[in-house]
Amino acid sequence: MQAIILAAGMGRRLGEFTADNTKCMLEVNGVRLIDRMLNQLLRLNLNRIVIVIGYEGDKLKSYLTKNYPSLPIEFVENRVYDKTNNIYSLWLARGFMAEDETLLLESDLIYEDAILEAAVKTPLKNVALVSKYETWMDGTMVRIDEDNNIVNFIPKKAFKYSDTDYYYKTVNIYKFSREFIVNHYLPFLDAYIKVLGENEYYEQVLRVITLIDTAGIKALPITGMYWYEIDDVQDLRIAETIFATPEEKLKKLQHSFGGYWRYPGLLDFCYLVNPYFPRKRMIDEMKANFEPLLRDYPSGMGVNSLLAGKYFGIRQKYVVVGNGAAELIKSLMENHKGKLGVTYPTFEEYPNRHNQSDLVIFKPQNVDFSYNADDLMEFFRDKDIDSLLIVNPDNPSGNFIPIQDLFRLAEWSQTKDIRLIVDESFVDFADGGLDQTLLKNEILEKYPTMCVMKSISKSYGVPGLRLGILASADESMIDELKKNVAIWNINSFGEFYMQIYGKYEKDYARSCEKFREERTIFEKELKEIPFLRVIPSHANYFLCEVKAPITSHELTIKLLTDHNILIKDCSSKKGFPSDRQYIRIAIRDRKDNSTLVEALKCIGK
Repeated sequence: MQAIILAAGMGRRLGEFTADNTKCMLEVNGVRLIDRMLNQLLRLNLNRIVIVIGYEGDKLKSYLTKNYPSLPIEFVENRVYDKTNNIYSLWLARGFMAEDETLLLESDLIYEDAILEAAVKTPLKNVALVSKYETWMDGTMVRIDEDNNIVNFIPKKAFKYSDTDYYYKTVNIYKFSREFIVNHYLPFLDAYIKVLGENEYYEQVLRVITLIDTAGIKALPITGMYWYEIDDVQDLRIAETIFATPEEKLKKLQHSFGGYWRYPGLLDFCYLVNPYFPRKRMIDEMKANFEPLLRDYPSGMGVNSLLAGKYFGIRQKYVVVGNGAAELIKSLMENHKGKLGVTYPTFEEYPNRHNQSDLVIFKPQNVDFSYNADDLMEFFRDKDIDSLLIVNPDNPSGNFIPIQDLFRLAEWSQTKDIRLIVDESFVDFADGGLDQTLLKNEILEKYPTMCVMKSISKSYGVPGLRLGILASADESMIDELKKNVAIWNINSFGEFYMQIYGKYEKDYARSCEKFREERTIFEKELKEIPFLRVIPSHANYFLCEVKAPITSHELTIKLLTDHNILIKDCSSKKGFPSDRQYIRIAIRDRKDNSTLVEALKCIGK
């Protein structure tokens, strides 16, 4: 068996990274793609490796000759690499190709060792390695039948998003028998080039073969194995994350702050959203209006505050809309003067944006980090504070203060001229749910010094829209915050979502009920894990103490490495005792929660 590597391309989309080198000379976590690939191929005891070079080919040839003097490498040069595509590169290597069973690879790939091993060990003679379609994939797709026969190669031009449930992406690794190469592929390759030219992709030949020949090319699904094709700088970053050491992978994912759809199979138990809303019908309505929403400008704050007011049933003049609650938190804290009372552990976005010397910190003295309104009033009774922050339910503890007790706290705050800041982003998940909200005109007007923050992203399951509101009967504060945000801080998709939400309110209420049911089931299952102590929660997450023999960091790494599951290690957060270990686990749907439970059980064995 031999390997043929196509490495003639220019890699223009990688910009400065390929300004003076071909793509396979890119480094991923300090290792060049070509070095990684050659070391993987070395284990296969191949007869030879043929590399088709072109752009900066002399540099590549010199590098490989110097660093792999004993490796049986043959070079084929594509002198017109800038005017042709990979079909011509492969045609140039046709003489070598006809001599032996061949592994065909593209040089801009990175993959785990098991993928090549699967290609070599399969008894199938002619196979294309494929992976079930995911949103990050681009390029040639195939459709396969129940026996893994490839029934069609689908080029980019024929791609249909409506058919993606049936698509598999070619990994751009193939194994062909010599008989197939000589009797089928090469004749079609010659004919295709003569008729359609040299600026095409070699997969087009395979497409023709599947349509008019009986040779038969099997698909070898490798779904679940790690691989990535590097075409641009974003691909490079993702590849560096996927193939990093466990510690570095965790760090890189955390520093991405989302966008996890780009990472194959990653199950996110870190970020907090409603898994049961929006319903399909609402999503379909958004899709049906995609084009005008994409092409037309959104409205400004005047319209969007009106929509937000309608959304929550409060007066327009009491509400400011943000690009996620994060935008409003930033604005609120930057304009806040004086000392801020805060409970630790909590959501640190608020105190982190405040002068640290002006924080007055309350720490509950119990293992569940629980507290009530009386605890707060007692602690801050003699403290000189200008504002008091309540995250309710709190994050990450899940502690909850019922609305009647919040009223008492609001009365107390008002008598002491303390501005009460209540973040109720998770309140709809609490027992009593929608009845626990402070977003009512009569409540805001009764406590004009109080302001209420609400992230629409979290409880309503639309974090990609980036929507949040701040409400208060303090109109001067609201007006000031409105002046601080950009004219078009909300995009058209977020605006349209707020416009149509009223039709789906009942669906939302049912989703919260369903969520609370799932939380009960999930809590019971987590309590069966011997190394976890589950802290009761009114939110869409559980704070868990991690017990020996495993630490929270070890558990986080193990879940990510062995099960592709991301959780939040809380032990470094402020307010936690140094001698205890904690994680926060998001609550997802039944299927995903069961997956996590099984992974935890596996770790506990």
